[in-house]
Amino acid sequence: MRSVMEVNEDSKVHGLIVQLPLDSINTINTERIINTVAPEKDVDGLTSINAGKLARGDLGDCFIPCTPNGCMELIKQTGETNTSDFRQGRAYQFCPCHFNSLFVHFSSCSDVTISRSCVPIPIECLAEEIGLFSDEVELYGRTKAKVQLKTIDRLQAQPDGKYVVVTGITPTPLGEGKSTTTIGLVQALGAHLKLNAFACVRQPSQGPTFGIKGGAAGGGYSQVIPMEEFNLHLTGDIHAITAANNLVAAAIDARMFHEATQSDKALFNRLVPLTGGQRKFSPVQINRLEKLGIKKTDPSTLTEEEITHFVRLDIDPESITWQRVLDTNDRFLRKITIGQSPTEKGFTRTAQFDITVASEIMAVLALTTSLADMKEKLAKMVVATSRSGQPVTTEDLGVCGALTVLMRDAIKPNLMQTLEGNPVFVHAGPFANIAHGNSSILADKIALKLVGPQGFVVTEAGFGADIGMEKFFNIKCRYSGLKPHVVVLVATVRALKMHGGGPTVTAGTPLPKEYIEENLALLEAGCSNMRKQVENAQLFGVPVVVAVNAFKTDTKAELDLICKLAKAAGAFDAVHCSHWADGGTGAVDLARAVQKAADLPSSFKFLYGIELPIVDKIRIIAQKIYGADDIELLPEAQHKVDLYSKQGFACLPICMAKTHLSLSHDAEKKGVPTGFVLPIRDIRASVGAGFLYPLVGTMPTIPGLPTRPCFYDIDLDTESGEVLGLF
Repeated sequence: MRSVMEVNEDSKVHGLIVQLPLDSINTINTERIINTVAPEKDVDGLTSINAGKLARGDLGDCFIPCTPNGCMELIKQTGETNTSDFRQGRAYQFCPCHFNSLFVHFSSCSDVTISRSCVPIPIECLAEEIGLFSDEVELYGRTKAKVQLKTIDRLQAQPDGKYVVVTGITPTPLGEGKSTTTIGLVQALGAHLKLNAFACVRQPSQGPTFGIKGGAAGGGYSQVIPMEEFNLHLTGDIHAITAANNLVAAAIDARMFHEATQSDKALFNRLVPLTGGQRKFSPVQINRLEKLGIKKTDPSTLTEEEITHFVRLDIDPESITWQRVLDTNDRFLRKITIGQSPTEKGFTRTAQFDITVASEIMAVLALTTSLADMKEKLAKMVVATSRSGQPVTTEDLGVCGALTVLMRDAIKPNLMQTLEGNPVFVHAGPFANIAHGNSSILADKIALKLVGPQGFVVTEAGFGADIGMEKFFNIKCRYSGLKPHVVVLVATVRALKMHGGGPTVTAGTPLPKEYIEENLALLEAGCSNMRKQVENAQLFGVPVVVAVNAFKTDTKAELDLICKLAKAAGAFDAVHCSHWADGGTGAVDLARAVQKAADLPSSFKFLYGIELPIVDKIRIIAQKIYGADDIELLPEAQHKVDLYSKQGFACLPICMAKTHLSLSHDAEKKGVPTGFVLPIRDIRASVGAGFLYPLVGTMPTIPGLPTRPCFYDIDLDTESGEVLGLF
């Protein structure tokens, strides 16, 4: 039976016959053996499933044995009778045949109520349907699983599917429905157009879930389910990042403390302790010696000067860029003092917490291409600068191997599903302002192999096209080597009216009447922002389809006006969608437009070459994407340009950290601001992840809680075990 199951999962074998001994009926359970054969590989047609389907005449969905099949072929050749074709296997196993049917009730249902109205396909069944082998899937209950990276190796020869990125116009603080559109589009492509389709999305932080924004599973009838699993712990990836990040933070302060309180000899004896009467360097210490130019492996041969260089990182406390993290919105951790206990002997310093998804380790997870690549990136992370101006890395601290151990499971993409049974990878969740705001390269690569050349992988880029899309192209695609086929630009009537001069939109308060009553003049004025974002996408040579995410207060005239102006701006097509209210059915027109756009010749290109000087790369983004006249480097930013150029980091791509609420640096300036100079306050380096991030203005890296956070409504039904109040 084990041998049969191995053949079942071997994609190179299309059919299987089990030849049993003639006297086997008295010695083995023949029925059990025969039914171990996968029905789609059952050449004899003797499994109970195939025999039963044949008996009832269901010829289109079974493997017919050779003799009956031959007879039917002879009958067909007489021209007297029509017989059905049947499937003899498929080049791509990905072919979900159990899409969930949505029963759309009414729009007042909460997202969690809608989520629970649909029974998920058991995740192991979904994994099998999309072509994953059982030994490639690690189950986390019945609705989520991790997929092992060896899947990429198995599918290496398969051609990729079509690659689609969903982005948006400059949004209101409410968001314009990119996640919902991503899921609705995949449901339309898969459940309705019957194409192989996969969604790849970020894992949300729990900070906004309990703060003001709520969850990020999509909404209405276009969701990832179960939404409570998606929005809370999932499989623990964010917790692993928290643990790894804070281990680095602890290592930094401990190392500074020990260097300040011990002699060189005492440090050396403790860093390279006697074991069995001799001292031995660990592999990570050998790497540090090589970095210092010391070609020795025997601790007893180091000179006093070499010992000093080896044991002294000599970190400048003012240069530390590595912060502790927590996956909770807590404004009072934005600036703290550490080391106040008497045991720390007066070694205090000012520090801060960031939210976990702002950690560089999260960005590393999202941009890595293999376990070995992740280990290398984790070792390269720069945490501070020495007093002599040298970068100090996690490898120098000796902690990089431990980080890889903590992240060994987090690197595997998480498999979930949409309401309609389409597969979804939920993996990595870097902030879209100080990081690149896209889900993982690994998830995209596996999905592109699974869907096959006619299938689609749809991923989402955070915030508006000027931020998430630009970083998707210039950072993510640069490291992945993948070339996108289509940009889907999400627009809403309310956001465009805001850009046309409408009143301020504030989360948690009712929309002013301008947003819920027809106003074509206000809308047309605001379409300038959409036009600019279409132009931004076209700078990369990728066709654009505008998806107008319709709300119940929008009028047909307003929706039609947006579509008309989008096409006039150069979009390949523009359609309005109702996927929030209608699920995949409401995005079928969008899916057809995307399918057509994906057949266009690709002329994808990057906006800049990484070999350009740091300042030139920043200026190109500011002028071409934001519309700035120029940039202004403040003194700290100029110092960092000089420092990073000296340290050898000038060839890294740029990840701009600015507000997402305007094309400019001023969140109050809507539409398409002009005549402004972009101020660069500071520049920081995520060397392990592989980018520099200039800071445009002041930007908190850990959010605060509002007066009435979402957690007021979140509770647990202790009778049913259901989570209440999530949205």
